[in-house]
Amino acid sequence: MFNMTIQLLASFLFFFCLPVIFFILAKASSGATANTKKNSHKKVVPKSYPLIGSYLDVVANSDRRIQWLSDIVLISPANTYILRRFLGQRNVITANPAVVQHILKSRFPVYQKGHAFRETLKDFLGNGIFNTDGDNWKFQRQVASHEFNTRSLRKFVENVVETELNDRLIPILTMAAAQKQVLDLQDILQRFAFDNICKIAFGFDPEYLTQSLGPSKFAKAFDDATEISSRRSSSYALPLIWKIQKHLNIGSERRLREAVSEVREFAKNIIREKKRELAKGASLESADMLSRFLSSGHSDEEFVADIVISFILAGKDTTSAALTWFFWLLSKNPEVEKKIVNEAREKSESPLYDEVKDMIYTHAALSESMRLYPPVPMDAKEVMADDVLPDGTMVRKGMMVTYHVYAMGRMEKLWGDDWAEYKPERWLEREGNGDAETWRYVARDSYSYPVFQAGPRICLGKEMAYLQMKKVVGAIVTRFRVVPAMAQEVEPQFVSFLTSKMKGGFPVKIHALA
Repeated sequence: MFNMTIQLLASFLFFFCLPVIFFILAKASSGATANTKKNSHKKVVPKSYPLIGSYLDVVANSDRRIQWLSDIVLISPANTYILRRFLGQRNVITANPAVVQHILKSRFPVYQKGHAFRETLKDFLGNGIFNTDGDNWKFQRQVASHEFNTRSLRKFVENVVETELNDRLIPILTMAAAQKQVLDLQDILQRFAFDNICKIAFGFDPEYLTQSLGPSKFAKAFDDATEISSRRSSSYALPLIWKIQKHLNIGSERRLREAVSEVREFAKNIIREKKRELAKGASLESADMLSRFLSSGHSDEEFVADIVISFILAGKDTTSAALTWFFWLLSKNPEVEKKIVNEAREKSESPLYDEVKDMIYTHAALSESMRLYPPVPMDAKEVMADDVLPDGTMVRKGMMVTYHVYAMGRMEKLWGDDWAEYKPERWLEREGNGDAETWRYVARDSYSYPVFQAGPRICLGKEMAYLQMKKVVGAIVTRFRVVPAMAQEVEPQFVSFLTSKMKGGFPVKIHALA
């Protein structure tokens, strides 16, 4: 029955929809293309055509989708825009803090991951915490929350991060400095973060960060699965296209199937090894997150593999993305770098956990870099019942509402007319007098700065991420200078596949400090 349905829908698309769409495209494309070239990157609201909506502008800006949508919402009334898509579909995109609070907190039950989102990412993320709602989401969040208490955070910094730094990251950077090598710092940081999340969450060391920096079949599969799944979810064409490709096992869908198979086998091997440890009577007193899930009565391999994959995604890609852009910004702002170096040296005499916790200026500098380059630049929710947003926008059941984190970091009304400057001081206040004067970190409203989401789904790993990043920053800046191996005027391209990346990597030279 499913096969027949696919065939009928495909036939309908070919024999009815496509000829009509092509007629409209032919009529509109010449003017639209000329207009796009003439007004390249100009901030204008896209045109919408019958049946295809704003598809022409979407395609013209596909290589800079995040920035393009950011430009649109920033010039829209109330910073909310309704993007018209194929066959009358509409997607609300907003950078309005009141709307963000409405969907993430005030009306949380009405704005969920939803069927469309779950279906799109189900092959990769299954029913993991980032792709589920309701009781399943609550259960996973409750079990995972034990991993983020003070005791676990201290263990993470003092054992896991410190060991990975001393045994792997610092020796690699030292060798690169001595041999004057060019390294892809983005790749290095992804490897570092991957080892760390596997060790703290699963009690497993994948040893991905090694001197050889050799390729990893798993890492390649994970990156491919992430990118292809993201392209599914960000597609402004009919979902039927990727569904037909999946059914026929062709194109990117064939690679997705292969990549997901490799990723899931990796996750299942971790699970099987953990089950063997638990069967031998391993203590749960200092158990990792995977042990807790397996001991909670949910030991089905497929379900636990979903959980493992979700936490690898969260731990591997978000912190590495934040640090990649942080070191690029630092290279362009030597005064900020100098202050961070001084703070890191001053705090190095403190006990390890306190040293990292008390790096206030560095904390502010990281917050500032994530304002400009958030690890997750956009997040979408499905409307489960008709509603009215605080800015007056009417939304219907089944629509998608996307809050644009990247755009919110560029709003003059939130950050002032100097919003484009990299300025950690905007997060700080002076307290005390004279020699006793110190910085105090001032957090922003999480609905104006939803880098870690907000409301019931706020990121459990927020503090762990800051601690890991501060420890990495302190260890690197007190030993090395990171110098981009690209022309000074070149700005790397910001792209996003579920999480953000620097397109093409971040080539750097490492200079050892005297």
